[in-house]
Amino acid sequence: MSNTRPRRYTRRLLAAGLAALIAAPALAGRPAIVTILGDSITAGYGLPASAALPAQLQLALARSGVPAIVRGAGVSGDTTAGGLARVGFSVQSDTDLCVVALGGNDLLQGLDPKATRANLDTIVRRLKARGVGVLLTGIAAPPAIGAAYAADFDAAFASVARSEHVAFYPDLLAGVGDDALKQRDGIHPNAAGAALIARRLAPLVARTLRARS
Repeated sequence: MSNTRPRRYTRRLLAAGLAALIAAPALAGRPAIVTILGDSITAGYGLPASAALPAQLQLALARSGVPAIVRGAGVSGDTTAGGLARVGFSVQSDTDLCVVALGGNDLLQGLDPKATRANLDTIVRRLKARGVGVLLTGIAAPPAIGAAYAADFDAAFASVARSEHVAFYPDLLAGVGDDALKQRDGIHPNAAGAALIARRLAPLVARTLRARS
C-alpha cells in the first residue's frame, strides 16, 4: 500500500505533462495568434467567411488540440509586392506566427522570380525584426508555363525559407488539383478544398508554434 499512492501520483503527473505538451502552444496564458498574409485564397474568394482558409485552419488546429485565433490578412489580386507594401499594418503586433501565403498572382502575371524572391525575403525579414514567427508557403508553378521559369519560380520560395531559417510549406495548393475541390473558375478552392489545405497545413503551423513557446 505504501508504494501505490506515489506511483499513482507519478502517473498522474506524467499524464498531465503529456497533455500539456500535446495541448495548445498558448503563449503567456492565451491562445496563439496566427495571421495569414495572402491573396484571394486567404481572403476566401467566393466563400463565406466560415468556409474560408483562416476559419478552416483555426478549426483544424482546434481539432488537434491547439487553441489559436487565426486572422485572415488576404487581399484578392495581391502579388508579393502588394503584400510587402502592407505587411507593416496587415500583420498586427500581437501576432505570434505569420503564414506568408503569397505568390500565386506573381505566377499568373508571369513576374520575374527574382522580384518575387526579393519581395518575400523583405517580408520575412521585416516580420522577424518585429519578433513575429514566420511560416512561408510556396506555390508550385506548372511546367507547362516553361520549365526554366517554373524551376526559378519554385526555387525562389525555397531559397528564402532556407536563407532566413523559417518553416516552409512547399505548395499551398497541394492536393487541390481535382476539379471537385475547386470553384467554377478552376483556380480557387471551394469549401472542401480550403478545408483540405487547412488540414494539411495545420500540423506544420502547430509545430512552428510549439517551437516558439
